Amino acid sequence: MNLLASPGQLRASLMRWLLVCVPVVLLLGFLSGQMAGSGPGNSWFDALVKPAVYPPPVTFAIVWSVLYVMMGVALAMVLAARGARGRGIAVLAFAVQFVLNLAWSPVFFGMHRMSAALVLIAAILLAAVVTMILFARVRTVASALLLPYVLWLVFATYLNFAFLQANPGMDGVQRSSAVERFDI
Repeated sequence: MNLLASPGQLRASLMRWLLVCVPVVLLLGFLSGQMAGSGPGNSWFDALVKPAVYPPPVTFAIVWSVLYVMMGVALAMVLAARGARGRGIAVLAFAVQFVLNLAWSPVFFGMHRMSAALVLIAAILLAAVVTMILFARVRTVASALLLPYVLWLVFATYLNFAFLQANPGMDGVQRSSAVERFDI
């Protein structure tokens, strides 16, 4: 059996993977943040002292959207590399780091566990670097598409640490959404 494909077939394969991977990665990233109640509007988060380097909240929505699109494109490129040596382990590494990534918002924003989120984001960073290395063995461009994600994870790890340092008493604290009423 001949596994060679024409350039047109390769482009079509990449397009099919792009049409699946980009929306799925973007949607799952969005749902993870929404279900965890991430960012402003979360009463626990709003009560935290923000580090000096904390960017405007809209930055996170923009940056994560771009990063998730780039991650989806990188994954599609690797998935379209049918027959490439190391493709399977690269996809598995991506899946592991992505599941860890999706877990971060619920841990930080949902459970208010800044310490656990710091450990988790360090694991995400390590897994993303491993994924980048494995992607490079399959498609160099796919690996390069993950570089901004890894750099953002470095910054996000610092932010997580800075939040924990500025708010040590808020780690794991559950804020009630109940309204306190005073009768005069």
